[in-house]
Amino acid sequence: MTLITNTSLAEYFQDSLHSALANQQVAASDETACYIVNLLTDYARAENLYDRTPDGPVLRPLALLYAQAVEGPTADARNQALRRLGDIALFIAGLFSESLNRKVVDVDYYISMGGGAYGHLSDVLRGTFSHDLSEVYAELASKFTDFVDVLA
Repeated sequence: MTLITNTSLAEYFQDSLHSALANQQVAASDETACYIVNLLTDYARAENLYDRTPDGPVLRPLALLYAQAVEGPTADARNQALRRLGDIALFIAGLFSESLNRKVVDVDYYISMGGGAYGHLSDVLRGTFSHDLSEVYAELASKFTDFVDVLA
């Protein structure tokens, strides 16, 4: 058993991610690694992962997040839905891939939906003031399977 000596959750995830990237021989830009660390840190709190409903916390299915992305009333709402779709797909596929293999919707579905969401988001943001973020989403899309393996 290893004693965790990090002073923050973000620092723990940063150290773990860099070790896993090196171990899996996956290259990632500093910006993309930072994005993944922030995602892990954010979703470590259940209230950030689950949607609040009258019936309690619910993890909305990817298909419903996709519908939000398609039907959003504004470009910003559509982009936020795409980001959440990609983030949740990466988080669940990376950390819970073993349990997904026993479900009707398997890890390949999460990889396809998440990678597609990040790819589309990259395309939408390219040429805007969010160009740097577009590059992060492009890397997440192109290496989605690798990042799932790194998180696993």
